[in-house]
Amino acid sequence: MVMRWHVWLGWLVGVPLLLWTASGLFMASFPIDTVRGEHLKAEAPALPGFRPVVPILEGRPVQTLTLSQQAGTPVWLVDYADGGKRRADARTGALLPSVNAREAALLARAAFAGKAELAAVTRFAAENAPLELRRPRPSWQARFADDTHIYIDAETGAVLATRSALWRAFDFMWGLHIMDLQTREDTNHPILIGFAALAVISILIGICLLPLRRAKGRSAPQGVRPGGNGQK
Repeated sequence: MVMRWHVWLGWLVGVPLLLWTASGLFMASFPIDTVRGEHLKAEAPALPGFRPVVPILEGRPVQTLTLSQQAGTPVWLVDYADGGKRRADARTGALLPSVNAREAALLARAAFAGKAELAAVTRFAAENAPLELRRPRPSWQARFADDTHIYIDAETGAVLATRSALWRAFDFMWGLHIMDLQTREDTNHPILIGFAALAVISILIGICLLPLRRAKGRSAPQGVRPGGNGQK
């Protein structure tokens, strides 16, 4: 009876073990920098020296101020203490408006080191952010002909993420690996823990049954299979 349960348990955990192994093999086959699309990210050119002007902060408490550049223009990225974000022209200190579709396309092209043409630009609200973005931010998705997606923050113009076809395949395999295809972030998913526990139990049962199986084989009459009723 124990042997029969062990066989059925083996079939039950065999599928997730296959998924873990196959997904792990896929993920281990690619350098992580390639998956992250580092080769698709263009380096920003050096700007000539200038004296940055402190941005107009509207009297709101500020968490951080970051000096950056966007398509050759120096800007301040302002993170307010209340969670809001803005950008300001670092040459004048004036706050800049939200990013429109035309500017999002310009910023995406400047951030992209590939040769594919820009195919489309789509606006996403924070509450409707694509799964691959992984953050609830209002954004513009710039989709290139090679299926690369570059996400531009709709408020600050910062590049939020670069996602390639390889990244999406890797992300799907990661979801299989942790058994969380919905968010692909929960490494403590109950399904993962449950199947892992069953796999450990199956292995321990197999280890316990092995010496019993061998002892039974030695004690069986010659020509009789262990556990069998007939002769060879």
